[in-house]
Amino acid sequence: MKNILTVCLIFIGSSLFGQEHNKHANEKKGVIIAGYDVVSYFNGTPQKGSDTYQYTHEGLTYWFVNSDNKETFVQNPDDYIPKYGGWCAYAMGASGDKVKIDPETYKIIDNKLYLFYNFGKDNTLTYWNSNEQNLKSNADKYWMEILNDQ
Repeated sequence: MKNILTVCLIFIGSSLFGQEHNKHANEKKGVIIAGYDVVSYFNGTPQKGSDTYQYTHEGLTYWFVNSDNKETFVQNPDDYIPKYGGWCAYAMGASGDKVKIDPETYKIIDNKLYLFYNFGKDNTLTYWNSNEQNLKSNADKYWMEILNDQ
């Protein structure tokens, strides 16, 4: 009887905790980038998704505006996941810091989604555009360091 109970507890525990949460992602309550539909960026207009069309990938929940966008993501999630965990690309390139973003300030580079801080008079996309190659190279290095520190 003890063995059966042990097996049951292991099974329940692995079901509850089996998905590893990505502690580096820009998420709130498990929902990535304020619930914006990551596929909608590639259609040219970022839109807030709905929990009606949600999908969990690698411990993070993504919201979508419709079932088509959800299915598009499910088929190839790596094509739509924002760079640097959804944090501000400029801040990542300038200093390696995880800084919040304005979900409607973005750029697609080589079919990858980059997001930026844009509040008050600080639109970091303009700074990024003035030195993109260098900042992108730095951001890639900083992000790898962050991921390796897990």
